[in-house]
Amino acid sequence: MPVAIITGASKGLGRALAGALAGRGWDLVLDARDPVPLAEAAGEVSAHGTRVTALPGDVTDAGHRGELVAAARRLGGADLLVHNASALGAEPLVRLEELPLEGLRRALEVNLVAALGLAQEALPLLRASREGALVTVSSDAAAEAYPTWGGYGASKAALDHLAAVLAVEEPGLRVWAVDPGDMATDLYVAAVPDDDGPRPDPATVVPGFLRLLDERPASGRYAAAALVGAGS
Repeated sequence: MPVAIITGASKGLGRALAGALAGRGWDLVLDARDPVPLAEAAGEVSAHGTRVTALPGDVTDAGHRGELVAAARRLGGADLLVHNASALGAEPLVRLEELPLEGLRRALEVNLVAALGLAQEALPLLRASREGALVTVSSDAAAEAYPTWGGYGASKAALDHLAAVLAVEEPGLRVWAVDPGDMATDLYVAAVPDDDGPRPDPATVVPGFLRLLDERPASGRYAAAALVGAGS
């Protein structure tokens, strides 16, 4: 069975993607900081009959990243790494003149530095896979200048560039940066608590991620909505 490592998998997009992969027979290594919702997610996903290892921890911790990759190795390797864990830098979001530098550092550590650290740990397993792939979850804010989204957007823009360079350096892998678009997630509520407008459930964009795995297009940056629309 193929094996995937998914960070930020206790809720939202990470949980929805984990469920979809488990439904296709993937074995999973799941990460999140809060052990309670992570255990709930793992129980839900394991109902598909696949092997699921849930490891609570912080992706900025090198030891935890090593544990995630070791768990994948015990399951037989790693065919897919999804870096979905994200930090905003400030909750709720604020203008750059008010953004705490410590918050910016946190966003960069989670969204960028940890992504590279985990990729470095997982690369030997991904290279050994016949269809190794790495997905970094991007954002509209990485490409558009939205007020108050500056710190978070900067971290995601840097992550997009990191993914692009990694794709050039690792031609044997697929490296996709995927912008999921607006979603109804706890992260968005924390970012803009006063915005109660309707937003799509994260499950609605999962088919876009699955399409990448099915069709394996060239490494690059993709919008999940476009992938879903083109595949319908």
